[in-house]
Amino acid sequence: MRILITNDDGITAPGLAVAEAIATELVGPSGEVWVVAPDFERSGVSHAISYAAPTRLTQIGERRYSCDGYPADCAIVGLQVLMRDTPPDLVLSGVNRGHNVAEDVVYSGTVGGAMEASLGGVRAIGLSQFYRRDEGAPADLFESARRHGAATVRRVLDLPWRRHVFYNVNFPACRADAVKGTTVCPQGMRANATFEAVPYTAPNGREYQFFRHSVANTSATEGSDARLIVEDWITVTPLVPQLTAFDVLEEARTALAASS
Repeated sequence: MRILITNDDGITAPGLAVAEAIATELVGPSGEVWVVAPDFERSGVSHAISYAAPTRLTQIGERRYSCDGYPADCAIVGLQVLMRDTPPDLVLSGVNRGHNVAEDVVYSGTVGGAMEASLGGVRAIGLSQFYRRDEGAPADLFESARRHGAATVRRVLDLPWRRHVFYNVNFPACRADAVKGTTVCPQGMRANATFEAVPYTAPNGREYQFFRHSVANTSATEGSDARLIVEDWITVTPLVPQLTAFDVLEEARTALAASS
């Protein structure tokens, strides 16, 4: 078995090491783990690619590379250049530091890397670790992903796969022994805004805007990924890069015809 790993937190991110450990357990002694990750953090870049500029690939170890592009770039280079003649059986994107549920999915570079792999015809899974900073938080924020990661990926590989389908997996912010289980669920939508702009005045007097993430998971629909992740479930959501609002399509056609 061959596994290609990418992420959006960068080649030195601790979550990438967790993904490598998961992949190493999955492939066994006869398999291969390849890594192509951005040379620095690329969080929030979604499915961006370096269309207007070239990217540079740097080998930093055996089957291990950094790329000065985006997660989707890393997936493309991994599939079309490095592993062109020996394609991977699976692409893992993550493990992201922070969950990617509800509207996060739209912004996520982790999801973007997995999506690009699915467009390339390879099974792909995005992996993200929810975390919190309160007194009861695990000392190791990746504890649940570290403990349950390989078993979860094995279970996801047994789920239905279709052309361009990929899976988004989120691990809860609790101790590994407190995880309630694994559940398949839909992507949620929060009632409150995902990001807010925070004005900031620099010491030189220049004005900037920082963007702050508003979690507000409990405002999402019951049974969705955003709600279940705070209830200590590992969430598994099948996704596709198909954005058509099919429930509106016929109504829109009718409205367009009536207006002509």
